[in-house]
Amino acid sequence: MSDVIVAPAQRELEQLARTLEIWLACKLPEARDIRVTGLDYPRGAGQSHETILFDAAWREGGASLSQGMVVRIKPSSFVLYADDLFLEQYEIMCAIHASGAVPIARPLWLEVDASILGAPFFVMEKVTGRVPVSIPPYAEAGWVAEASASERRTMWESGVRNLAAIQNVPRDDLSFLLGRDGARQGLEQEFDRYVRLFEIIERERPWAVLANAIARLRSLWPDNQPAGLVWGDARIGNMMFGEDFRVIAVLDWEQPSLGGALHDLAWWIVNGETMHGATDRRPHLAGMGRREDTIALWQDVTGLSADGIEWYEDFTRFKMSCLSVRMASLRGSAPPDEAALARRLKVA
Repeated sequence: MSDVIVAPAQRELEQLARTLEIWLACKLPEARDIRVTGLDYPRGAGQSHETILFDAAWREGGASLSQGMVVRIKPSSFVLYADDLFLEQYEIMCAIHASGAVPIARPLWLEVDASILGAPFFVMEKVTGRVPVSIPPYAEAGWVAEASASERRTMWESGVRNLAAIQNVPRDDLSFLLGRDGARQGLEQEFDRYVRLFEIIERERPWAVLANAIARLRSLWPDNQPAGLVWGDARIGNMMFGEDFRVIAVLDWEQPSLGGALHDLAWWIVNGETMHGATDRRPHLAGMGRREDTIALWQDVTGLSADGIEWYEDFTRFKMSCLSVRMASLRGSAPPDEAALARRLKVA
C-alpha cells in the first residue's frame, strides 16, 4: 500500500472538518450532532484534483447514522486540462450511476458556492476497496504485485469488461458533454480538446515535436470512428477492486466527452504497456492481458470493431505527451525530453 500523497494541494484538515459539519447541516436538515472525522487524502493516486476522504456521523429520528464520504474540490491554480469540466464531471457521474452500466461512487451533492472551501466542490459516497496505484507502480510493489497470476487475470478481465460496459451508458441525455461549435462530438471533439491544450502549452515555449505530431495525426485520419462516451483517463489505476479482484467502482470522470468509443480502449492499452508491460527492468506482469487480449475482449463485449486502433493509440501518446509537458510546467519540474517524445510520437 502506498503512503505517498500526490494531491496538487493540501489543506488543514481539522478546519475542513468543522466547515463540512456546518455545510452538511444544510444538506441534512433532519440531522443532529453532525460530526466529521477521519479526514485523509488518497495515497499513490489523485494528482489532478484535491480529493479528501472522510466519515460523517449524525443522529436523525432517534437513530445513529453514519456514512463514508469523499469531497472533491475544483482545481484553482493547478489546472491540467484545456477544459473546465468540473460540473460536467458531477453530471456524468449522476448519469452513470442512474444507468447502472458500471459501478460508480454514488454522487450526493454538488456545491457551486466557492466561498465555502475556496472553490466549487462535490461530495460522493465513499467506496471501500483497493486501487492499483501509480506511486509506487502497482506492477512492482503492493497488493497487485503480490497477487497470483490467476487473481490478476480476474482483475484484468473485470477491468476490461467494465471499460467496455461504459459504452452502454445511454447518450441521449448527455448533451451537457457536447463540445464547441465545429467540434460538438465524435473524433473532432476529442481532437479539438487536445489541440487546444497544445496551444496552451505553446504559450510558454514552442514544441515543434507536438506540432509535427498533430500534422501527422491529421494526415492519417481514421475511417473507423464509432460513436461513444469517453471516460478520459481510462486505466486500471482508476478502478477500485474488491477482495475478489473484481471492479467495485470506476473512478475519475474529470475529462468526459462524446468523442467516440475507441479513445478509452486506446488509452487503456497504452497505459497498460507502460504500467505492467515488459520493460528492460521487468517482464510483462503475469496474468495481465496483453494488447491483443484487451482488443479481443473489448470487441466481444461491445460488439464494436477496433479496426484502426493504431491511430487512436498514437493519438493517446500525443495526449499523454501534452499532459506530461503541462504537468511538468505546473510542478516547476524539468520538461520531457524532446528527442524521446519525437520517437514516441513517430515524428523523429
